[in-house]
Amino acid sequence: MSLFRTSNSLALLTLALLAWNCTSKENKSLELAPNDQISYNFHIRPILSDKCFACHGPDANKREADLRLDTEEGAFASLKDSPGKFALVSGNLEESEVYHRITSEDTGELMPPPESNLVLTESEINLIKEWIKQGAKYEPHWAFSKAEKPALPPSNEWTKNEIDLFTYQKIISQGLEPNPVAKPHELIKRVSLDLTGLPPSPEVLDKYGDFSGPNSYEDLVDGLMSDPAFGEKLAVLWMDISRYSDSYGYQDDNIRTQWPYRDWVIHAFNENMPYDQFLTWQLAGDLLPDANKEQILATAFNRNHKYTEEGGVIDEEYRIEYVLDKTNTFSKGILGITMECAQCHDHKYDPFSQKEYYEMFAFFNNTPEKGYEGDVSVSKPAKTPILWMDQEDLSGVMSFINYQDTSKLSVSVMGELDEGEKRITYILDRGVYDAPTVPVEASTPAAILELPKNMEGNRLGLAKWTTSRENPLTARVFVNLMWQEIFGTGIVKSAGDFGMQGDLPSHPELLDWLAVDFMENGWDIKRLLKQIVTSATYQQSAAINKDHLAIDPANVYLARAPRLRLSAENIQDLVLASSGLLHKELGGPSVKPYQPEGVWEAATSGRGVLATYVQDTGKSLYRRGLYNFIKLTVPPPKAIIFDSSNRDQCEVGRGRTNTPLQALLMLNDPMVLEASRVLATRLDSEIKDDSEVIKTAFKRILCRDMNSEEEEILESYFEDQLDRFEANPEQIKPTLEVGEYPIEKSEKTARTAALMQVIVSLYNLEETITKI
Repeated sequence: MSLFRTSNSLALLTLALLAWNCTSKENKSLELAPNDQISYNFHIRPILSDKCFACHGPDANKREADLRLDTEEGAFASLKDSPGKFALVSGNLEESEVYHRITSEDTGELMPPPESNLVLTESEINLIKEWIKQGAKYEPHWAFSKAEKPALPPSNEWTKNEIDLFTYQKIISQGLEPNPVAKPHELIKRVSLDLTGLPPSPEVLDKYGDFSGPNSYEDLVDGLMSDPAFGEKLAVLWMDISRYSDSYGYQDDNIRTQWPYRDWVIHAFNENMPYDQFLTWQLAGDLLPDANKEQILATAFNRNHKYTEEGGVIDEEYRIEYVLDKTNTFSKGILGITMECAQCHDHKYDPFSQKEYYEMFAFFNNTPEKGYEGDVSVSKPAKTPILWMDQEDLSGVMSFINYQDTSKLSVSVMGELDEGEKRITYILDRGVYDAPTVPVEASTPAAILELPKNMEGNRLGLAKWTTSRENPLTARVFVNLMWQEIFGTGIVKSAGDFGMQGDLPSHPELLDWLAVDFMENGWDIKRLLKQIVTSATYQQSAAINKDHLAIDPANVYLARAPRLRLSAENIQDLVLASSGLLHKELGGPSVKPYQPEGVWEAATSGRGVLATYVQDTGKSLYRRGLYNFIKLTVPPPKAIIFDSSNRDQCEVGRGRTNTPLQALLMLNDPMVLEASRVLATRLDSEIKDDSEVIKTAFKRILCRDMNSEEEEILESYFEDQLDRFEANPEQIKPTLEVGEYPIEKSEKTARTAALMQVIVSLYNLEETITKI
């Protein structure tokens, strides 16, 4: 029963259209069948990018012999140093200089040159050779081509829905078999954590049992999706994307009140707002005809970036910084591309020019936002433009906002300058705010999709372009994010980079099928998630066998369910919920839970209302992790230890590390100790049989029944602790008096203290905070 057990997974690059791997980092031989069709995107470009583009790619400053192999025009053009010769000749090996160079035995001719320390494997050479023979056909980048529904693979007894048709094909192609179905209690815990972020109660576990009675697995899924906790779970992801925080960042890092936007996001997910509408309101709710305050509130998405309140700064410099942040958040979080690379120069790998970057920038450049509104002495909880909400709003169209005060609420939102006040957007030389060069109009990258002439040249037009059926990225990116939420890794591993340097999709046909199906069915988020969690792929056991480790250690092909440590917020939620401490209030202002003394004070200017950490009390201490106060200069330390985003920029995914600090935290955190004490006192008063009380605690925390070996170990540990406290009664009080939740004198017993130690050990099991 160790604390944290993880294994370092081996990285595998999955080539998606054939049933074999051919990366240079794997010593696997490649045998080609006569009729295998080789794809530039999925087979050739990864090789060229790894071995050739350093000298023959998009970077003009490092390009040798003026030869480009990353574009069709460059590869088929006459060689500058050898007129009449060509790097590639379609279908003709002997006339293709690339073939001769990569197979040459002359080190002076061989490519890549020996001094580069890059070597093409035999399988890679064979691939390039066959590709040339097949015509050396270049393809547009897969992610910039319109998504179309591929034909469904054949069905079989294992598959439950369309997802399984694609995954089964991949599983079998690798010589693997799908895992058996997970045990009922594993499925109940897994889907509860995935859809609500909360563990199932013993009552829920008993209600659904083995799903053989009147309560089916689908009933469980439907119930979880109708739970308000559903919106809270998804909101954690969207807070990372929208870089939500409760302070301004920079030096003084004062307080701001953006939390009504968080309430709106929870509300939108719970109401199952279609994703296209969800995006439109956030990008341009203020520009909709007769926009109401809810639609305007949604535009706070754009205003969650950092703000300076330092004296002496240049207003225009920071105003430009804010527009850059909006542009980069939109491109990364919604389009899944790294447009920020083109702020200073043309993108080195993707087909985006600096001009196109500033054309995108122009959509966000006409809000009356200021770069500087005054120093901390005049700090306000919202910056211009501001949406004000009074009690009439909060009892009407904004009734979903949890606000108990009678004063007005203020939130930073978007607005648009009048026609006569609109700014001219310029390309900025090297991205510097005071170095304007050529003026540009608002537009979109041609490589993705040109902005149709019938769409407005403002954020509303951008929203329509983003949610157009013709846009190749939006649906793919969101479907991938949902897949990542469930399986830990997206179909495209680089969820924020669908560009040419991003990872190839492991299941490209599945990604496209899901993206098109998502759009065809009204951008329905709950329907998409239900498809995923009711699939046979999802319902597999997470058990690992020797074939998994030998063939697919990273679980790219999904022949088993993943084992994933919970996110920082959900670890807090699990501890509070299983102990009975969780206060399930929905929405409202952020809260300040237990935190080590001095952390804030050591990283502050000493000015403003956030100069000193003032811990909350009462029920506010027991809110979900989503509601923890985020101060940008000092993010919540416990959450950071468990890999949460620090929220200073848009993030579309989190890492999962395994460090001793995590174990140290779980063993000593006041929240964990207090939760253990509270659960111990409640069970101590309700159940008198020692064996039964341990069984009950185990089931509440691990969501299953103990086996006989576990029962023997825990009962022995309980007896040891009971003997210790009975022999040393002076240790009972300091052990139990942790946290602010009240404890009665009658509850300060040796039995309660011993049971508390058992529960602390249960919270420190790997299985407790792992989705299996």
